[in-house]
Amino acid sequence: HCRMCQKAAGNFFIALIGVPRDAITWTRGAPTWFKSSDKAARGFCRTCGTPLAYDYFESKHINLTTGSFDDPSQFPPRIQFGLEGQLSLFENLPIKGEGTTEETMSDLVGAISACNHQPPDHDTETWPR
Repeated sequence: HCRMCQKAAGNFFIALIGVPRDAITWTRGAPTWFKSSDKAARGFCRTCGTPLAYDYFESKHINLTTGSFDDPSQFPPRIQFGLEGQLSLFENLPIKGEGTTEETMSDLVGAISACNHQPPDHDTETWPR
């Protein structure tokens, strides 16, 4: 439910599954990547715009969007992460919550926030590129 993920997915939350880097083979070209911060990038299809991946560079895994698979039902959600951005209408989901980014990644929150390359959550006088 983290706000950055909500913006990247254009939705209330984004469903992801972690896959070891060496287990991924792109069969129809490779994603286009947007470096959303100095710590991570988000991959999407350059043809249709579908969000495909979230890559936190220091992780052994790349997180793939489960909704982009041919059969997303193979990957039911098991854990909620980033509860700080959770909308109240999803408070009672029958999925275990793992806390907020500030709790689980407290040593990284400042660095991620300081190098965020996504546009702000509201209109501003100047718009970052």
